[in-house]
Amino acid sequence: MKIALAQLNYHIGNFEANTKKIIDHIELARDKGADLVVFAELAICGYPPRDFLEFDEFISLCEEAAQEIARHCREIACIVGLPIKNDILQGKDLYNAAYFIENGNVKAIAKKALLPTYDVFDEYRYFEPATEFGCIEFKGKKIALTICEDLWNINDNPLYVSNPMDELIKEEPDVMINIAASPFSYTHDDARIKVLSDNAKKYHLPVFYVNQVGAQTEIIFDGGSLVFDADGEMKAEMKYFEEDLQVFDLSEIENVRNKYPKSERLTDIEQIHDALVLGIKDYFRKSGFSKAVLGLSGGIDSAVVCALACSALGAENVMAVLMPSKFSSDHSVQDAIDLVNNFGCMQEIIPIKEVAQAFDAVLAPAFKGLPFNLTEENIQARTRGTIVMAMSNKFGYILLNTSNKSECAVGYGTLYGDMCGAIGVIGDVYKTQVFELAKYINKDRELIPVNTIVKPPSAELRPDQKDSDSLPDYEVLDKILYHHIEEKQGSKSIIAKGFDEALVQRVLKLVNIAEFKRYQTPPILRVSPKAFGMGRRMPIVGKYLI
Repeated sequence: MKIALAQLNYHIGNFEANTKKIIDHIELARDKGADLVVFAELAICGYPPRDFLEFDEFISLCEEAAQEIARHCREIACIVGLPIKNDILQGKDLYNAAYFIENGNVKAIAKKALLPTYDVFDEYRYFEPATEFGCIEFKGKKIALTICEDLWNINDNPLYVSNPMDELIKEEPDVMINIAASPFSYTHDDARIKVLSDNAKKYHLPVFYVNQVGAQTEIIFDGGSLVFDADGEMKAEMKYFEEDLQVFDLSEIENVRNKYPKSERLTDIEQIHDALVLGIKDYFRKSGFSKAVLGLSGGIDSAVVCALACSALGAENVMAVLMPSKFSSDHSVQDAIDLVNNFGCMQEIIPIKEVAQAFDAVLAPAFKGLPFNLTEENIQARTRGTIVMAMSNKFGYILLNTSNKSECAVGYGTLYGDMCGAIGVIGDVYKTQVFELAKYINKDRELIPVNTIVKPPSAELRPDQKDSDSLPDYEVLDKILYHHIEEKQGSKSIIAKGFDEALVQRVLKLVNIAEFKRYQTPPILRVSPKAFGMGRRMPIVGKYLI
């Protein structure tokens, strides 16, 4: 039996485009000699559809699309994911399901049993878990078909009390097929490989796993579909961050070594770079926009975001707005101009000195001679925010936010100023990782000026200002933040690692009191195991750690 894995980029709710893409790849797989082609979890509607699932019309459109797909399944079978109705009154109204289609008809239905409700997942909000399981017979083989999380209950601390494969294995299947929508993080590929390999070893069956690729707002899917033999050895690893279709012979997976290629493994920074480029590209393409605007300060954050946007959209579609103030250094302006020249993107220079002075003059009577402080610094940042939003409104540009994760974490940013935007590009990238990204972008030639990389970071909102005036050294700060955010450790655990007690308590307090700011920021492209946004839900008025 020849099995094709179709790793595709879907668009949530775009039934016409998704259906056409699936049908086109059914025909491509048939032309390549496949007997069966496998598509991802909820491929028909796109993942995650979220509250679209609450509309009956949405579910009906999924079924109509599935029937159209079925009409094209001649001389080839397919597996495709979609939501279906639960006909039993008790329980949730839907199942997360997969159709097995053969000779134009739905021959079998597999339903997802293990419904993740953690981090970015919220499936139990919508779906009823499956309680009945059965293998699918095709071409003289028995297929154990599961959906994503159904294979993840295999570690030392299982999240669920049951395991679908423990039931399916009783029917003595010949192969496991798992369809998934497995979001990217730069640590997830290794975990994914281990889980699938462990399943192959435990049940002594080959595993065919297909993941989707592409970005859905803040969630990025990296592809990397996989095939394992019954000993748990990886036999094939499909492309990352690209659509791909490959055909595998089941008999060769069982008996032949090293026939199918594996993708070259990427470093964490390479993965983050490619994920962010894909995230920007899909946010614009799927939203129907093509041009971006951002404030370019001469600092490393905006430089990296500009570079990523030029890679994703083309430099001709990126507008960099330089907004020097009376505190901006000459070298910062020149660094920004040099970067624009290196990439060839559009640019405007709009000084903010007169605008900020106008605010100072208007507010002077109310401020009653009080000294310059954070208020005036924020006025400058909000002036810049107003200008880039004006450029967005006037020309139809989409504003890219340039705040990094370190700043977002401790609230080192101005609401309605440098924190505004439609999508946060590097809000899940720590400052130390931003420096690594800049060096990676410069791997072949100097695109980001070296001075931008080596100079001390500064918001330049007051004379001789440096980030280090307000924050610990980023090398230390980012380690504390990682332990707290990604590893979910409290102050005692972090202090026990050797960090200064007062510093840890200060940092964690900053993180928690900044929650009200993060609540109002744009969606942030997720590249880490724990990103700000729907994957990290904290109370704004909570007292813990403050």
